[in-house]
Amino acid sequence: MQFDLSLEALKTYLPLRTEPADFDSFWAQTLTETRKFDLNACFTPVACGLKLLDVFDVTFCGYGGQPIKGWFLLPRDRNGQLPCVVEYIGYGGGRGKPLDWLLWSNAGYAHFVMDTRGQGSSWQVGDTPDLEPEGSNPQFPGFMTRGILRPETYYYRRLITDAVRAVEAARANPLVDKNRVAVLGNSQGGGVSLAAAGLIPDLSAVLCDVPFLCHYRRATEITDANPYNEISQYCRNHRDKIETVFHTLSYFDGLNFAVRANAPALFSSGLMDEICPPSTVFAAYNYYAGEKQIEVWPYNHHEGGSTFQNIERMKMLSRLWQ
Repeated sequence: MQFDLSLEALKTYLPLRTEPADFDSFWAQTLTETRKFDLNACFTPVACGLKLLDVFDVTFCGYGGQPIKGWFLLPRDRNGQLPCVVEYIGYGGGRGKPLDWLLWSNAGYAHFVMDTRGQGSSWQVGDTPDLEPEGSNPQFPGFMTRGILRPETYYYRRLITDAVRAVEAARANPLVDKNRVAVLGNSQGGGVSLAAAGLIPDLSAVLCDVPFLCHYRRATEITDANPYNEISQYCRNHRDKIETVFHTLSYFDGLNFAVRANAPALFSSGLMDEICPPSTVFAAYNYYAGEKQIEVWPYNHHEGGSTFQNIERMKMLSRLWQ
């Protein structure tokens, strides 16, 4: 059922943003520290039986210089540099196998898939451990509360930094047109795409579907579905840490990245989505500073538009990259 605000209310929903005064300096310092490490983007050809595509096993240095895995796929029949889609993965998933990622290279683009550190065991395998020992406070199972007592130690500081470096790694490949790079993802991948858009000023597009990691406090108040419920469970037990938790999360809130993003964006929301409630998605969308549009799927849950949304994504990239 539709449990959130009406669609008319969602279209104008602009909740008060909680933005720390040092938001920009926090991220500038984080990226500066990471860029002290060489990117070391390595693309190793792999044979996987795909006659029409070239596939590469990727390793690059993300947060703290730590190795992050990925896949790079592109059409074998190509002429010159290609536009590139950099994709981030949903919560709990990893990079899987090249056969899991055939859409964008078959559409004629280079496709860079970033593995998600520490994840890749819930629904699709991953190959990148989270090597950072910082966030060692007790946590609710999952990733939402790992290191949550300080923004410096929070898990998503590392993951979002990896995402920025993934764009840099894609652009380092001579087969990629550096001026035509888009970021894309569903759920957690959508939230990470939005963060990347707020931190990288010259992206071609942002394809941000049913985004997670937005408007955290409201999410914990209106849904008990995971992953947001991990935060609720933590706060239920650590009653004295609630404001500390939400202060940390303000550094990673999609609303605060949205006001800094300027690339053309395509969002989506399922009005029956109990995992990423519509008001959390529309809050980010309504604050988004660049050219934007949103596809609304009234009878869908967290799957959103699925293949129907992919059609809209392809239309947008075709228009931008024709």
